[in-house]
Amino acid sequence: MPQVLLSAEKYVHSSRVVSREVAGETLVVPIRGGVGDLDSIFSFNPLGSDLWNLLTGGASVEEMVAWVVERYEVTAEQAATDIEAFVAELSRSGLIHPQES
Repeated sequence: MPQVLLSAEKYVHSSRVVSREVAGETLVVPIRGGVGDLDSIFSFNPLGSDLWNLLTGGASVEEMVAWVVERYEVTAEQAATDIEAFVAELSRSGLIHPQES
């Protein structure tokens, strides 16, 4: 099996978002200009919610991939591809950022 090289950089939630769990999904609302941007609400399924919760204390792509591979029937390569895309989207949307040292 090929070795998957993953980032060890940790990511955390932005201070400019609020999140709540509702009916098994996590809703994340960006805060812009002091109010919730209801046009930009993100809704995560149970796996996305679990990954969001891992980011609460700071998590790397590497840690998230290991977590998913341990719990789901998925290869490290597939988990890495999906999680890297998830993290990239969250970062582009301003929901997460690299954890400061």
